[in-house]
Amino acid sequence: MWSFNRIARAVTLAVGLALMAFGVALAQESVHWSYEGDTGPEHWGELSPDYAACSQGVEQSPVDIPANAPDNPTNIGFKYQPSAVNIFNNGHTVQVNYDQGSSIVLDGTTYDLVQFHFHAASEHEIGGAHDPMELHLVHKNAQGGLAVVGILLKAGAENPAYAPVLQNLPPQESQPTPVAGATVDANALLPAQRDYWRYNGSLTTPPCTEGVKWLVMSTPVELSQAQIAAFTTIFQNNERPVQPLNARTFLVPTTLPATGGATVTLDAALVGAGLLALVAGLALAHIGRRSAQ
Repeated sequence: MWSFNRIARAVTLAVGLALMAFGVALAQESVHWSYEGDTGPEHWGELSPDYAACSQGVEQSPVDIPANAPDNPTNIGFKYQPSAVNIFNNGHTVQVNYDQGSSIVLDGTTYDLVQFHFHAASEHEIGGAHDPMELHLVHKNAQGGLAVVGILLKAGAENPAYAPVLQNLPPQESQPTPVAGATVDANALLPAQRDYWRYNGSLTTPPCTEGVKWLVMSTPVELSQAQIAAFTTIFQNNERPVQPLNARTFLVPTTLPATGGATVTLDAALVGAGLLALVAGLALAHIGRRSAQ
């Protein structure tokens, strides 16, 4: 039988361990990062072991996309439906949590649209140049993999598709709240021309997790100066600087269309062409030998 003192010590130890664990978890949740100063992008990797990829990763985002980078035709399967404007200010950007039921299909895998948010200026550069803003549509598949559609936003005509969001931006940090009577259609946020640049990258905010499939629309979308100002009066320069491309390349489709809706891989097509050339060469050589006899 345990004595009362031993039981009391055991209870005290258990409570102490629980409080310590809670304190560690709380500390991890409250690691502060920002876009400037001692907690800015150049220091993210130092702020927490969980943020190590921000400084040690080799496939980080965003990147500078060369003007001559190969782009992809419109082979993303967009399946978007309208959503309530579930909007909030998280201290780093304004985000809209998207209602369930919208997705994209990429490489035969479905990625559900979970949220979108804004950066100013654009995080991706095109040939070394920024656009005023960038929209990120964040998608997640059943295994937790991420695919982000980036839309460059430039100054131009007023865009009614963005109005339900940009007219209701929370100026201070807030909790997700639906805007009464307002809806947003992610399909209308996209450019009409949907070619895109594709590369493998990361989250552009801590913890900078890699393995993100990036799909950056090559055609920008216009917003009016007033619409841009609605966001930039709340957030200015909430963009991460571009990261080294390292050994990465911009990805292009590896399949070619074939009759009957079937596809053949580019590698297979090249191998097949090579075999045909080999057979033709052997046939010609055989004919040549017979002619010489």
